[in-house]
Amino acid sequence: MESPNWHELQYLPSLTVAGAGDVIPGWERRSAKTRVSFPFQADVSYGGHARETIDFFSVENATSTLVYIHGGYWRMLSKVETSFVAEEFLRKGHSVALVNYPLCPEVSISQIRTSVQNAFAYLYKNMLTVCERENIVVAGHSAGGHLAALHLATDWTAYGLPANPVNGVLSLSGVFDVEPLIHTSLNDTLSITQKSAADINLNTAPLKSKAHLVLAVGGDEPSEFHRQSLGLAKAWAGLKPQIKNLAGFNHYTIVDSLADRTGDLHQMACDLLSKTGKTSVAGCVQQR
Repeated sequence: MESPNWHELQYLPSLTVAGAGDVIPGWERRSAKTRVSFPFQADVSYGGHARETIDFFSVENATSTLVYIHGGYWRMLSKVETSFVAEEFLRKGHSVALVNYPLCPEVSISQIRTSVQNAFAYLYKNMLTVCERENIVVAGHSAGGHLAALHLATDWTAYGLPANPVNGVLSLSGVFDVEPLIHTSLNDTLSITQKSAADINLNTAPLKSKAHLVLAVGGDEPSEFHRQSLGLAKAWAGLKPQIKNLAGFNHYTIVDSLADRTGDLHQMACDLLSKTGKTSVAGCVQQR
């Protein structure tokens, strides 16, 4: 039988990762450097809430866009602390959009999901050039991993977009079935009920859009994070998802595999961002 604190140890990496308290300050320092090194459109509003904003780093003549959704268990962090993820993609010629969203307990996870869907629709229709739409990859970490995968359970035609606007989804350490979080202290903020957990369970959500799907988990992460990705891979087997187990990485350092130019996830994302599209590079010399 599971001990009373089993769920805590499985789902709160701050309890099990050595030096966890240094992670966010480190991200902040790296992100501050990125934000002064590259020009970008800051805080573009896509909705009525103060946190419904996008930072957009555009690259001249880009034929691809990485959309990154931060983690923080739907209750903390923002695009500001995680801007460092953009840097090496920008150096390689990919535009990058960083998405902010409202947080619990002010809003519910369901409302956050709606915000992120609205963010992508706004970005696609109002901010990206035709060429930047050619190859879109959506990546997210932890709660952001759930929100990235949500793009494949969304009917984008209802937003006036193509049915399959995304070429790839990379979910890092995602939590797709939130029901276990009811048994953690996180729920003091998240306020998940059995009903709301069922309503937002991606394992039972039908696929409404198709893309390459990568489900990545650090080899040093607790078993529940591995189970979460295996569960979604089984539920969405029609997409033939790729499960990537990154030996030696934990719940925090897995983000480095995406951000660092030598990282496995960085290369996987770049491969998806570089797929030959319908528009030639020459045809993508255009004004925004």
